[in-house]
Amino acid sequence: MAVHVIDEANRCLQCKKPMCREGCPVHTPIPDMIKALREERLEEAAYMLFENNPMSLVCSLVCNHENQCEGHCVLGRKGQPVHISSIENYISNTYFERIKIQCEPRNGRKVAVIGAGPAGITIAILLTKKGYSVTIFDSREKIGGVLQYGIPDFRLPKTVLDRYKKKLESIGIRIRPNTTIGGALDIKDLFRDGYESIFIGTGVWRPKTLGVKGESLGNVHFAIDYLVNPDVYELGERVAIIGMGNSAMDVARTAIRQGSREVTLYGRSAVSSASSHETDYAKLEGAMFCYNKAVEEINDEGPVFRDIFRDEEGNITGYSEETEQVHADSVIISISQGPKDKLVNTTAGLRATKSGLLETTENGETTVEGIFASGDVVLGAKTVVQAVEYSKKVANAMDAYMKSKEK
Repeated sequence: MAVHVIDEANRCLQCKKPMCREGCPVHTPIPDMIKALREERLEEAAYMLFENNPMSLVCSLVCNHENQCEGHCVLGRKGQPVHISSIENYISNTYFERIKIQCEPRNGRKVAVIGAGPAGITIAILLTKKGYSVTIFDSREKIGGVLQYGIPDFRLPKTVLDRYKKKLESIGIRIRPNTTIGGALDIKDLFRDGYESIFIGTGVWRPKTLGVKGESLGNVHFAIDYLVNPDVYELGERVAIIGMGNSAMDVARTAIRQGSREVTLYGRSAVSSASSHETDYAKLEGAMFCYNKAVEEINDEGPVFRDIFRDEEGNITGYSEETEQVHADSVIISISQGPKDKLVNTTAGLRATKSGLLETTENGETTVEGIFASGDVVLGAKTVVQAVEYSKKVANAMDAYMKSKEK
């Protein structure tokens, strides 16, 4: 292991006011976890993590730690922060199979979870623990959602998701893969079949477009589509990526691994919008960066840009009159995603915002009684830990709703 977790744990100051915990969206009990590790109470530390965040094993690998727990560690003010992610991953990875999820006796009530991404998995586990019988429906063949089909294996090994599937099944959660709700089955069919509450966590799978000429050409692809299965794409030697978020970094690093020799990211901003770690790794692996570029159109040769001019404060002051033709074998657009509208179109009363995201209350209640939602389909493309944070609140709201219906 690159980081010796025991040495890192021994560096922890056990602060009375742990800023690392404050920096974590789900307030992971970091000092308590580290104290348990130091005292060789590894199993207790693992239960502590899983109880607080069922997706702890995943979050230890893919969270933006530099802006969250590690970014708030007081040791980072003058030196290196404690490598909390490595400690969390070591504990969660070592004890994942041995954690026995304590569930209340079955209460005879059924819950449907639509979408097997981070939000859906979290809801399924939390409600099963409360005694509900949960079935997960997912349109794809494997669980994980964006974890499975949007994050490369070098950042999140897919064996982790195979382990989650076994864990879900071990507590009685049923999984129906390759089942699209809004296709052969509608939400009304789920209510008909006795599901008392329904959760929607379908994520955001519709690529956002640039709105410029040339996006339908054969040399143009969308990041979310490419990352599902890079093996089916022949990108060529030179790849131009439009966008500089974390997904764009994943695309760049994947394309390099797939054999592309000249991979360049183009962004409108003056800096990368991805995490510094992901940006650094992309640069280290050979990706090139071009800032302050506004795409004008895409043609068979590649994208066409205008330079963006800024003042000293970074505000846009204008654009170059001249355009620049970039020669690339393939162009990949990576400027975020939005939700598909199949469920809204097939469910009476279910409303979406102007951006297509589901309309909900702060507790995840949609505009249809008994239907709840969280994750990216509500928040837009966010992080795994944000989906978990919101889903913990929604699980409690669903439980309260179903208990209110008891006669």
